[in-house]
Amino acid sequence: MSQALHPMLNIAIKAARAAGSIINRAALDLEIVQVGRKGPNDYVSEVDRAAEQAIIDILLEAYPGHAILAEESGRERGAKDSEFMWIIDPLDGTTNFLHGFPVYAVSIALAFRGVVQQAVVYDPTRNDMFFASRGRGAFLNDRRLRVSRRTRLADSLVGTGFPFRKGDNFKRYVKMFEEVMQACAGLRRPGAAALDLCYVAAGYYDGFFEMGLSPWDAAAGSLIITEAGGLVGNFTGESDFLYQRELVAGNPKVYGQLVQILAPYTRVLAAPDATAPGLGAELARPDATQAFVDGAAAPSATPAAPAVPAPRKTVRIRKNDMPQGGDAPF
Repeated sequence: MSQALHPMLNIAIKAARAAGSIINRAALDLEIVQVGRKGPNDYVSEVDRAAEQAIIDILLEAYPGHAILAEESGRERGAKDSEFMWIIDPLDGTTNFLHGFPVYAVSIALAFRGVVQQAVVYDPTRNDMFFASRGRGAFLNDRRLRVSRRTRLADSLVGTGFPFRKGDNFKRYVKMFEEVMQACAGLRRPGAAALDLCYVAAGYYDGFFEMGLSPWDAAAGSLIITEAGGLVGNFTGESDFLYQRELVAGNPKVYGQLVQILAPYTRVLAAPDATAPGLGAELARPDATQAFVDGAAAPSATPAAPAVPAPRKTVRIRKNDMPQGGDAPF
């Protein structure tokens, strides 16, 4: 990587590579990997935990005062009241990994006062490093990324993710799947959302949609997409998506057409009175971070009418008692 990188991004890349090494070593003998269940079809392995520990160790060694939000350990480690929060998925695509299907990744994002500033998604199988710093573009290794230029959904390749957890509304998803499938050139479901988002940024996909994602699945990939010129939002085109368990992304033209199809299926609850003062509508429900750590589901709502996609907005992470004011030191 020849370009000068932000020091915090360099630390994230170091942590991602360390996790990737653990994952690659374990992939050589999957028969001995110990596996547990978090729920039906929702697995966690000793590799997830070892990779997560390695990531957090490296991040906190460099920045001991930062907060951590990680898939397996939640907010157990790190400072609880820092303005900086690292959002970590040590192994996105665990089910693929356990079957030897080579589509999985490490995802690390850094948010400052709720705004994602640095992002890394590392594919250890291919040694592909996707990364972005806010305002400095998105890259795959040494190559600058740009979203595709396709303008018609009918010509587009679209990625998706299938519902798999108990309680997911599979019938609702099938209706969405049917509509999008008939409107586009093809649908793909490899099974690792962090990589799917990077594939939108790289132009491999023209669009992507999924329900049921957690913040650690989407935080890094969402910045990589926006820095590559794409858009990310919930099904009605608003930027409040990380804690709403629904996400649509794409180049600007395809994104708008996907929003038109998906808006009637939204479950996002519009609750102005729940908005945290001074944080804007994107940060409604400031307890969302802890709710996800505790396993609480996002709110639901009756389907909304199709909406014109909103203009590009800041990607944000909601957090309890988020400090106000000031500029990010970047």
